[in-house]
Amino acid sequence: MGILTEFKTFVSRGNAVELAIGVVIGAAFQKVVDSIVTDIIMPPIGYLIGKVEFKDLQLHLGETVTIKYGSFIQTLIQFAIIAFTIFLVVKLLNRMKRDEDLVDLP
Repeated sequence: MGILTEFKTFVSRGNAVELAIGVVIGAAFQKVVDSIVTDIIMPPIGYLIGKVEFKDLQLHLGETVTIKYGSFIQTLIQFAIIAFTIFLVVKLLNRMKRDEDLVDLP
């Protein structure tokens, strides 16, 4: 079996295709969450704490070292939204699977 045939078999399996679709959808979802956090959530927070761009908040340690805590907090918020969404999706899938298993019982 040649490498191209093996590759074709691998790609045509359901798991590989589903994984590829999941990666593409996940990347698009990350862009949406980034925009929600950057463009909708953080501007009012920055306004409330003194009309600053939140991601630009930083602490200078000397002339060359800077701790960009605003950007870090923004990234944490993005992570929390994505993690919570994944939690909800997995919970929904588990519930659907459980309901499906209950229907199959005699």
